Amino acid sequence: MKGDLKDPQVVGAVKALDANSVALAKAIGSVYPEAEKPFLASWRQHIGVFVDYTLGKATKDDKQVAKAKADLDAYRISFGELINSVVPELPADAVAEELVPHVDSLFAAIDASVAGKPDYQAKLTMAADHMVMTAEILAGGIATNKGLEGEVDGMASTVRATLTSQLSAHVWLAGNALDTAVRMKGDLKDPQVVGAVKALDANSVALAKTLGSVYPDAEKPFLASWRQHIGFFVNYTLGKATKDDKQVAKAKADLDAYRTSFGELINSVIPELPADAVAEELIPHVDSLFAAIDASVAGKPDYQAKLTEAANHMPMTAAVLTSGIVANKKIAS
Repeated sequence: MKGDLKDPQVVGAVKALDANSVALAKAIGSVYPEAEKPFLASWRQHIGVFVDYTLGKATKDDKQVAKAKADLDAYRISFGELINSVVPELPADAVAEELVPHVDSLFAAIDASVAGKPDYQAKLTMAADHMVMTAEILAGGIATNKGLEGEVDGMASTVRATLTSQLSAHVWLAGNALDTAVRMKGDLKDPQVVGAVKALDANSVALAKTLGSVYPDAEKPFLASWRQHIGFFVNYTLGKATKDDKQVAKAKADLDAYRTSFGELINSVIPELPADAVAEELIPHVDSLFAAIDASVAGKPDYQAKLTEAANHMPMTAAVLTSGIVANKKIAS
């Protein structure tokens, strides 16, 4: 969009991003009501600085880039102080230090995007992966401050957090890979598409390894099954893009059948999770990703919002899978 912040696609993406900021602030506000507004104002501020950095990189304005870096360095300190004022158990300097990888990894992703490098999605995944650690630190401080029961770094919590992160990333990576393919007019050999698909498959491998860490024999079957359903989404996207109703209908039928086979696979590994219940749980995943793909193909500005809705379902899926694993392995909460 060549830096046009008024382009409908950009406006839609920014709107989806701000909705996430509001949701984050509400999560903090649910525990510390008076901190909700200050947190939101602070969080929005650092996003604006990332925008400045991106525009500076895109226009090769070294002064703007340097100022954005300095602003984000100062922001880390002020954010640490804000969090410490609310959660004294979290030292301000430790919170500020924790944000260093967030800033640096997002810089790397932005640089890759501006340079048009095919590893952009992989860089963005690395940036997102760090957020699990940030969440654990914040949750640990809050739990201590509020005297909440349970362990944020216990086995059950770790499994759920890991699955939530990886399943949410699956939706974003799948959506962005398919959107990239649409923008490249279905050229699956385009370097940008190849890079996005590679990042998506790396996520599939990571998901399979997570399951394999608990059920070693299930890792390969899970990976093969998961890759299969991604292929069906690709078929759906190409069918939509080329207005091939038969291909779209077949992809829908294939994904409907896939839900059944996936449910049976999970049930064979975790008997505590009924096959039909697992299959039923996948309906929102399929339908919400269809909606996002449709928005992408149609070039609608609410594509990112639709993709957010699809990703927001994944914590529920992670919770269902974790509950079965915890019951099956008798893991303490």
